[in-house]
Amino acid sequence: MSVRVRFAPSPTGSLHVGGLRTALYNYLFARRHNGVCVLRIEDTDQTRLVENATENIIEALNWAGIGFDESPVAEGPYGPYVQSQRLDIYAEHAKLLLDNGAAYYAFDTAEELDQMRERQKQAGVVPRYDRSIMRNQYTLGEEETQRLLDESVPFVVRLKVPLTGDIRVHDIVRGEIVVQAREVDDQVLMKSDGFPTYHLANVVDDHMMRITHVIRGEEWLPSTPKHVLLYQAFGWEMPQFAHLPLLLNPDRSKLSKRQGDVSVEDYRLKGYMPEALVNFVALLGWNPTSDREIFSMQDLIDTFDLAKVNKAGAVFDVQKLDWVNSQYMRSASPEEQVETLLAELHKRGYGNIGNEYAAHLIELFRERVHRASEIPDFAPYMFAPPEHFDEQYKLQYGGEDLQQLVSGLIPKFMLMEEFTATAVQQIAKEHSKEEGVKMGQIINPLRLMLTGKPVGAGIFETMELLGKEECIRRIQDFTA
Repeated sequence: MSVRVRFAPSPTGSLHVGGLRTALYNYLFARRHNGVCVLRIEDTDQTRLVENATENIIEALNWAGIGFDESPVAEGPYGPYVQSQRLDIYAEHAKLLLDNGAAYYAFDTAEELDQMRERQKQAGVVPRYDRSIMRNQYTLGEEETQRLLDESVPFVVRLKVPLTGDIRVHDIVRGEIVVQAREVDDQVLMKSDGFPTYHLANVVDDHMMRITHVIRGEEWLPSTPKHVLLYQAFGWEMPQFAHLPLLLNPDRSKLSKRQGDVSVEDYRLKGYMPEALVNFVALLGWNPTSDREIFSMQDLIDTFDLAKVNKAGAVFDVQKLDWVNSQYMRSASPEEQVETLLAELHKRGYGNIGNEYAAHLIELFRERVHRASEIPDFAPYMFAPPEHFDEQYKLQYGGEDLQQLVSGLIPKFMLMEEFTATAVQQIAKEHSKEEGVKMGQIINPLRLMLTGKPVGAGIFETMELLGKEECIRRIQDFTA
């Protein structure tokens, strides 16, 4: 059997990191088994659509390196199937269910449904559509139902759920799932606006697109019994299901924007590398049983196994993501990260920084930051002279005697033809011997005068990047 999977987001906003993980697992599973991964946009809920959300989701997936294999059109690049362009298909299948008695017409108004729910709430029962008393073809009769249809009275099509028995499905992650039929509502399949609900469109598309494995988030687990009934009503073979564990905040509540960033775009704008975010997200709920924590996309493909996905929720630990990103930052070439740094500098109003200088900055500071976009905060002195000096550091190394000691370096710096880290360090060593002081009494005042901070990259490498004129100017301004 050839593996076919799909990622089916709704265009209701930016791509959630949980959605990224779902897309990634589908992609990895397809690639692992030489299968096909389809992108499908589920936009049947027209009230929740967000403008440009589809384009933004696709852009985020492309940025993460997740590709797809099929297109609804014969020509052109692979693009998504879009459910709103397939309404006739769903209407035809709803008619099939109506004809075979697996679904029925219902004409209840919103007010009538609210009254039903309130009665059930007062009675202490779980709100559920009661087809025995509401306005549907079973209580109205076929003749009255047809009259209402002929008069174009608004209606919905509902799934006719058995009143007794069990609904069973095997989940690759969770094992055997059993739900009593009486706990399942008569779900709406076609809305009064002519659009299908998620349930009908999802099942019809998965069948027509020959999806073999449905890999999706745990939040869709309660919908699965309804989908099982639909497969049975159509007489179709079911795909295999795998419901992925929730992503959690550190306090183990469901990951939400109230406690931090949740969209892929948030992390992209913060300067995280796509390879790092993908690596981190891949290990949220999946254990490759390896001592390694850094995996390339190909490594992930080669080792991915749905059977090793955990049931328990996975904590989204930003500190761990920072660590993973720092590993990628150190192994990637500075040139690959220049765009990230320049974008951050542009946001801060530094429009005159060139690619070469940015690459040197990344080379200098990548052992000290988690991502290139942190460099302006870690080392603001690389873009402008320091306006503030660490008080304790200044108290310790800003005295007049040390100022005078460092000022003695200025004439020597002026004579230097090559202002390299090695050459500057040599000059400093010679000066310390001449003055009979330890190197720390030169290095620390230099760092104070040039950066204003007690920590940073190697001071001589920093000086080389700042340049001779800038270093001399800052020493003179501090000691003036």
